[in-house]
Amino acid sequence: MDFQLSDEQQQLRRTVREFAEREILPHVMEWDEASQFPLETVKHLGRLGLMGILFPAEYGGAGMGYIEYVIAIEELSRVDGSVGIILAAHTSLCSNHIYLVGSEEQKRRYIPKLATAEFIGAWGLTEPGAGSDAGSARMTAVRKGKSWVLNGTKTFITNGHYADVVVVLAVTDRAAHTHGLSGFLVEKGTKGFRPGKKENKLGLRASDTAELIFEDCVVPAENLLGKEGDGFIDAMTVLDGGRISIAALSLGMAQGAFEAALKYSKQRKQFGRPISDFQAIQWKLADMATEIDAARMLTLRAASMKDAGMKTTQESSMAKLYASEVAVRCANESVQIHGGYGFIKDYPAEKYYRDVKLCTIGEGTSEIQRMVIARQLLKE
Repeated sequence: MDFQLSDEQQQLRRTVREFAEREILPHVMEWDEASQFPLETVKHLGRLGLMGILFPAEYGGAGMGYIEYVIAIEELSRVDGSVGIILAAHTSLCSNHIYLVGSEEQKRRYIPKLATAEFIGAWGLTEPGAGSDAGSARMTAVRKGKSWVLNGTKTFITNGHYADVVVVLAVTDRAAHTHGLSGFLVEKGTKGFRPGKKENKLGLRASDTAELIFEDCVVPAENLLGKEGDGFIDAMTVLDGGRISIAALSLGMAQGAFEAALKYSKQRKQFGRPISDFQAIQWKLADMATEIDAARMLTLRAASMKDAGMKTTQESSMAKLYASEVAVRCANESVQIHGGYGFIKDYPAEKYYRDVKLCTIGEGTSEIQRMVIARQLLKE
């Protein structure tokens, strides 16, 4: 086992960290307060190669792997989780779905534009009545001649209002249940397709979360993504990678919350000395640092296995489950260490506290992760 990052990976970490602190940090609260999508920053990430970090150079990508992807998401999220989740939904969900099961024509048509952020991508699985039970989706796709007609609504879709292309799952055979879902590519401006309500959220407010509405939306037959009926299976494969990105998102915000608490504890004085001198604070910091390192190891293990071409269903869920719950605990302790100042917006602790909760919900709740892990264990 090699627990050390290569020189190139360490340089990537430095590069992304410097970018985040220079280009994102000055705007974090402004974007959060206004729920402002940082479009120019996202385009800049495209120019840096981060929006296509996972994809080969032949498709316009950076030709890196999941370890590098984890590093990038972590460093962005350490400063602002909103930017981390924008990149995650674009890359490991939308773009990766196309890369994994798309035809060569589809890959060459979309991946180069997504990799450079000329196009922004979104991925639509969740519906108002189909969250954890994704197999109960109601959105339909009916074949009519050389076209498919889509009808239905998706909800909680990251990048929804800004997406130039959406990968969406719809029912093509109701009787087949999960084997009756299929994937489709829908471009912005397609008649019958429009983003709906923008959600007003607790945290990650600079990321756009919206519903997508399809009313007699007609797409060409060649916009079927993957094999008809394989949409659910493909989506579960995509989520194996997506859960690594949510683990990295959690990791970054946990690290940011910890660093804020550590810095504050050295500056804040009570009873004539810094509060970092008190054992109660020291033990909180020690627990936070230990749990973050453990989460990082789980996340990098899953990423390393993914890069090796191994199945990571169990490992991705373990990383996502543990890292997300660690992030919630660390953000909570960061607020506690800050005391009253942790409750006001002049300090970063309260924003981490609001932002991290999504990590235990999105791309499969903690409860669903435990189900996935248990099923994998019971197969053995």
